[in-house]
Amino acid sequence: MSIPSLLKKTELPFEVVILLIVGMAMLITGTLLFPVSSGALPYYEDGLYGLLLVMFALQIVTMGKTPFGDVRRSRLIIAVGAVISAVGIVNCFIPDVFTRLSRILLFICFGPGGFLLLLQMLFDKDKFRTWIKHGGIFRHLILACCLVYGLSMLIALLLWNQRILSTEMTALTVLIYGSSIIYLAGVLRFIYRNYSGTENPRKEDIELSSDQAMILMMGIFMVLLGTLLIPVNLGKLPFSGSAQLGLLMVIFAVQMLASGNTPIGAFPRSRLMILLGILFATPGIVSCIIPDILVPLLTIVVGVLNILGGLITLTKIFIPLLRQSDEIKHPVPPLLKKLFLVQLTMNLLTIMFGTSMLVPHLVPGLVIGVILAANGCVLLYLLHLLVLLEKLQRDTSIDL
Repeated sequence: MSIPSLLKKTELPFEVVILLIVGMAMLITGTLLFPVSSGALPYYEDGLYGLLLVMFALQIVTMGKTPFGDVRRSRLIIAVGAVISAVGIVNCFIPDVFTRLSRILLFICFGPGGFLLLLQMLFDKDKFRTWIKHGGIFRHLILACCLVYGLSMLIALLLWNQRILSTEMTALTVLIYGSSIIYLAGVLRFIYRNYSGTENPRKEDIELSSDQAMILMMGIFMVLLGTLLIPVNLGKLPFSGSAQLGLLMVIFAVQMLASGNTPIGAFPRSRLMILLGILFATPGIVSCIIPDILVPLLTIVVGVLNILGGLITLTKIFIPLLRQSDEIKHPVPPLLKKLFLVQLTMNLLTIMFGTSMLVPHLVPGLVIGVILAANGCVLLYLLHLLVLLEKLQRDTSIDL
């Protein structure tokens, strides 16, 4: 593929991005279960459960898409998504704490959730009968949905009783399930791109963009990681560093695929960005499922990205200030002053975290926990300021 083709502009709806990541997770899991069954590789079940819960939470928070159907986004729905995300994150980081709860939540999402979604598809007047009438790609949509919903219920049974199938048959089932999800993602992308008005408008009582929802998820991630590292460093809790790094890489991948945002800045959404998002997601998923093998590589990648991202953002902040130093200074609104201080603090903390990853023992583990928790709190405060700024801009435009 030539470079111009790679740089060609393209977009993926957020729903397609989540389906793509989940489908990749299932395909990678199914593939890895074969060497796991022979004892050639270790297996971290909690990492997979946590990753899947975070993906469900992302759908809820960003789009109001629950395992039981679409709902109006409200503060309650956002809070439910945040709680599910927190359970998934903790399950990734700390082995054996929320394993049973995570399995129950996933059973509900895959089992009753898949069954209700299948019923909705069959009996909703705007779905099955309309899709049959349109034909063409919509018949593929019916097939893809039936496969995904039906296999979701089978996955729920495997979560309930893992002895129903052998490990090899479980691996094959997971592979087929992952392929079905990728198939559904491809069908939806084709429909959204070629049939205007088919993408469902968001039902919401609260205005929170996809980028802001990702800031919320990243803030929760950082706060929980930093808080948990304190008892971990005191020897009170076990910790999975590989799942922590893997989940962080997957979150990076979601941001890259959905909006072109990377740890070092925002870029136009293109085929190259999709390729990079997939390249980020793949080792991240593997690291969540198979402990330790990718930790050295991902430590370097995450450390370098944090340092570069912090330095580049600080440069973008200070260069305009230096250029305006000789110009007449106008009063700066308090909200913008707060945004400046928050961005400055956040990027300094990011650089400190990246440096601590590249230089072991430079910063004590307890201090790293405090840095990460502080970074998460600053991210959540940044989200608060961004929401206030958008509201102020809307009110100003209305007054005009």
